[in-house]
Amino acid sequence: MASNRHLGRIIALQSLYEYEFRSKAGDATADIDSIVAKNIEPYAKALGDVDFVHDLSRGVFEAAEELDKELQPLAPEWPISTIASVDRNVLRIGLFELTRRKDTVPPKVAINEAVELAKAFGSDNSSKFINGVLGTAYRNIGGEEQTSHAEPKATKPASQAESAESDAAEGSEG
Repeated sequence: MASNRHLGRIIALQSLYEYEFRSKAGDATADIDSIVAKNIEPYAKALGDVDFVHDLSRGVFEAAEELDKELQPLAPEWPISTIASVDRNVLRIGLFELTRRKDTVPPKVAINEAVELAKAFGSDNSSKFINGVLGTAYRNIGGEEQTSHAEPKATKPASQAESAESDAAEGSEG
């Protein structure tokens, strides 16, 4: 069966987001491995390579503090703590794959997948912001110019408050 890494990244994002949310809410039972296992279960057949999701989620989780330190100078106008949780976790996944999985994930794939996650789960400006930050990271590690998506500097990420307002507005429309 073929691997569906895009779905795997979605599950990793969902799991990292859930862990962060539960931890901030004071849930001492939050455990990244059990969250990932629970989130994989409904998609295991379609997913194929479940180890990819476990490895990605665990890797990003363990390196989160280090990744945040690496991300901060790439977007100095926006402290990591003020970036919406979804965007922050998409950035972590993208940077993790870009810098720590470069032998197995081509840089443009890492950036494009992060941009696609941001389009699907972030705010209106998330994909441009994610592309800009990860494009800068790529250039800083000696990669070429990333030109597949719009440049980011004109936009800003959603803040926690904007993201919550957007979530509330979407919930009231449905």
